[in-house]
Amino acid sequence: MDPSGGCPHADNARLLARGAVAPVVLPGGIEGMAVLGHEALREFLQHPDVAKNARHFTALREGRVGPGWPLLTFATVQGMTTADGDDHRRLRSLVSRAFTPRRVDGLRPRVEELTDSLLDGLARAAEAGGGIADLRKHFALPLPMGVICELLGVAAEFRDRLHHLSNQVVATDIGPEEAVAANRELVAVLAEVAAVRAAHPGDDLTSALIAARDEDGDRLSEQELIGTLVLMIIAGHETTLNLITNAVRALCGHRDQLDLVRSGGATWADVAEETLRWDAPVSYFPFRYPVRDLALDGTLIPAGTAVLAGYSAAGRDPQAHGPDAGRFDVTRPARADAVRHLSLGHGAHYCLGAPLARLETTIALERLFTRFPALDIAEPEDRLARHSSFVGNSVRALPVRLGG
Repeated sequence: MDPSGGCPHADNARLLARGAVAPVVLPGGIEGMAVLGHEALREFLQHPDVAKNARHFTALREGRVGPGWPLLTFATVQGMTTADGDDHRRLRSLVSRAFTPRRVDGLRPRVEELTDSLLDGLARAAEAGGGIADLRKHFALPLPMGVICELLGVAAEFRDRLHHLSNQVVATDIGPEEAVAANRELVAVLAEVAAVRAAHPGDDLTSALIAARDEDGDRLSEQELIGTLVLMIIAGHETTLNLITNAVRALCGHRDQLDLVRSGGATWADVAEETLRWDAPVSYFPFRYPVRDLALDGTLIPAGTAVLAGYSAAGRDPQAHGPDAGRFDVTRPARADAVRHLSLGHGAHYCLGAPLARLETTIALERLFTRFPALDIAEPEDRLARHSSFVGNSVRALPVRLGG
């Protein structure tokens, strides 16, 4: 895997042409596998012989993965994404109440208010920048970060630092010393957040988690509390940040599709779903481990292998999405024979925040293009700098002209 990231789609197509499962080399020369094909990934994500707990990770157990390994947090953080069975159900149940459809829909007025405020700020940034502003920095980032931090009760002064540190955690080209320092600081910042909420509890998820820990220590350990906050901060804003950014890029690059939505031929929800499929915000997500040797689509994955879920590849798999899988088409979700994408996961570990990500994205897109109907990208697509990661899939900045 190229630790510097970049656009994954050409490599994905080349690998998919050879098979649905591919051996890969992870940073540090660690042998791994990637599941790329839609049907193979669907089977793998819900397979009873596949675990998330790193005690099954052979290279880690044998001491071949050092403390500065850039993907270590994905393997060892204590929380929902690294738990199995009863532990996973226990941890997920503690958080799930904040993400019920009713609770999420109750956030709509606040998301709309924050969106409108950020659009004002985007206009000011463009005026100060000679007509050009970074949409990612001024809009796509602060919207999901603001919402998840409000849900968690994280004060505004922590938010920029948390974004920087979460970027460091998901980077795959980071050096060992930087990786260790970023992880330690992220844990320290969130421990400080937890301490503030413990001293001054409020109507937020962190306070509720602390109360659960204090009422019954068996329900949530201190490490699980901090691990849950780490996961919520990273997943709660990075995925939606990339989704909004990628959707704007897709619409600006396919004006006919934007016109179709404006004319009522498709919805903003259709745009979100097609972006999730066509340009998944997470390209390769670490890790799952077969607990015994596993044959998948004719390929043997040895027990204990670290396996990446290839969401961006599965989204353009022509075996599942047809010969035009590489085409951005917002009417695709309405087709009777359409195959639902897997970009938000599948099975027991399906993304808990999916309803919130969809709400934020549809509100953001509708209000952005209503406010600035002539908005367009100010740089050619091939000149936009990509993430330094094969986990996150997007660009580092999105300079736009607001037009009109």
